[in-house]
Amino acid sequence: MDFPSVHSQFAAQAARTPDAVAVTCGQDELTYRELNARANQLAHRLRRYGAGPETPVAVLMERSAHLVVALLAVLKTGGFYMPLHSAYPRERMQKIMDHAGRPVLLVDREAKQLPGARLLIEADAERAYAEMPGTDPVVPVSPDNTAYVMHTSGSTGEPVGVAVRHEGVLGMIEDSCWGDGGFDRVLAIAPPAFSVSVYELWVPLLRGGQVILAPPGEFDAHFLRQVVTEHRVTGLHLTAGLFRLLAEESPDCLNGVRQVLTGGDVISAAAVRRVMDACPGLVVRAMYGATELSVFVTTAPVARPESGDGIPLGRPMTGVELYVLDGNRDRVPDGAVGELYVGGRRLARGYFGRPDLTADRFVGNPFAGEGERMYRTGDLVRLTGDGQIDFVSRINDQIKIRGFRVEPLEVEHVLAARPGVAHVAVVAREAGSGDKHLVAYVVPEPSGVDIAELRAHAKAHLPDYMVPSAFVAVGALPLTPNGKIDRRALPEPTFDQAAAYEPAVNERQEMLCALFAEVLEVGRVGIDDSFFDLGGQSMLAARVAARIEKGTGVRTTVGDVLNAPTVRELDTWLAKSVPVATK
Repeated sequence: MDFPSVHSQFAAQAARTPDAVAVTCGQDELTYRELNARANQLAHRLRRYGAGPETPVAVLMERSAHLVVALLAVLKTGGFYMPLHSAYPRERMQKIMDHAGRPVLLVDREAKQLPGARLLIEADAERAYAEMPGTDPVVPVSPDNTAYVMHTSGSTGEPVGVAVRHEGVLGMIEDSCWGDGGFDRVLAIAPPAFSVSVYELWVPLLRGGQVILAPPGEFDAHFLRQVVTEHRVTGLHLTAGLFRLLAEESPDCLNGVRQVLTGGDVISAAAVRRVMDACPGLVVRAMYGATELSVFVTTAPVARPESGDGIPLGRPMTGVELYVLDGNRDRVPDGAVGELYVGGRRLARGYFGRPDLTADRFVGNPFAGEGERMYRTGDLVRLTGDGQIDFVSRINDQIKIRGFRVEPLEVEHVLAARPGVAHVAVVAREAGSGDKHLVAYVVPEPSGVDIAELRAHAKAHLPDYMVPSAFVAVGALPLTPNGKIDRRALPEPTFDQAAAYEPAVNERQEMLCALFAEVLEVGRVGIDDSFFDLGGQSMLAARVAARIEKGTGVRTTVGDVLNAPTVRELDTWLAKSVPVATK
């Protein structure tokens, strides 16, 4: 008997619409027939090297048509894909590979070999397909088989892999919210190692739509406006932080899009109003979920908010059961605050190779049949009278930075391993703009600690969104009466500035100094103070780039700010640049 799976559903769609374009990346296009055949060929090759049911295949590739072929090919072997992010430090990737048992690794031609790979295959090379049949491999797969394993920040001090089933992915894709045509042409901008990429790829591909793959690199309003117009994008997902940034700097860049999904953090009502006013006819849809829940489990279109009230998380999607429970796991009345538990067909299998963590977060469901489970989200919520969920706060220390899940304990574990660190606490601070950043409070050993070396160590071992923006040396960590760290009592951070203050010497430098001070919410900025030492990160760099472009007319990207992080360097770069209007 054939069971439904992600790849069998795709093959059925390819049979229905073989000549429709499935994937577009720049000038490259693949029809459904071509994508299916290429994936079949690569799958047959992977099968020769041992890929099969419940077998991991690691994928280290940038966004491209070859990436989509590779992910589909892995599924066609009966195995599961384990995407790595090229921005991960090498040591982090190595740990993931070792934990997976040295799997086959699919890479771009530019990618370098990882010692943890059993075999490396260049998935964008013609020889990956040569002499392989284009027919579907015959491999038995059940809905309970693993489709992919994605790694998130872990409270154990190590990244943890979440094993998601075919059933969970198919459950999300079958929801009625995708049926209004807003997802015919979906823009894919998330790295494949993050769960939103599942929506960006499989919702359109299993429903006869088209995936528009953004080229690798930084993403800004200029690019979004261009790609939306050129490729007639109808749907996309933006993290709450990126949505807020675009709403502030260029809300009309979404003109032409039918639906934009947003979530992953508190959604700004002011940002929703600005975007809706600038883009008549656009539907903003709130989404909530987790990697453990096959991406999204609640959704609702957002009515134009008339006040600063928070945006609800939405209502349950198809096949999802929501429970708001107290400490005894009894239901709380509507309007009361409790922890959100999620049951139904969307739950992941658990944490890859970690039955202890799985048992802690995936617990028995007393409201369903024997053997059914529910997932403890760790989110405090309340159920409104109209059936929507309002977010209140987190129970534990887990936070979201730029839409990514971060466990402070993992960051603390990395920092505490360095000589000179006696104790460390990592907390999230929120700026007036709503952007969150991490701050590390370090208690040095008597011998002292080199903060610059500690920052470099963090960059070498953690993804960039997990590297603290500020490192603060303190004599001791304040404690609550029960002996826990009193994170609220930790002082506000101060950021490093150049030892000698150098003032601006021309009008453009004055503008840039004022811009740095405003965006980074610091006091006086000198022309040699580094954007990063002042607490900058890529989301704030996008804000700076957008305002420089508005003020000077010079096309400015996040990369330009990252490559010239001081006012002096930016001023030199701008002096050599030509405003777009005069080109």
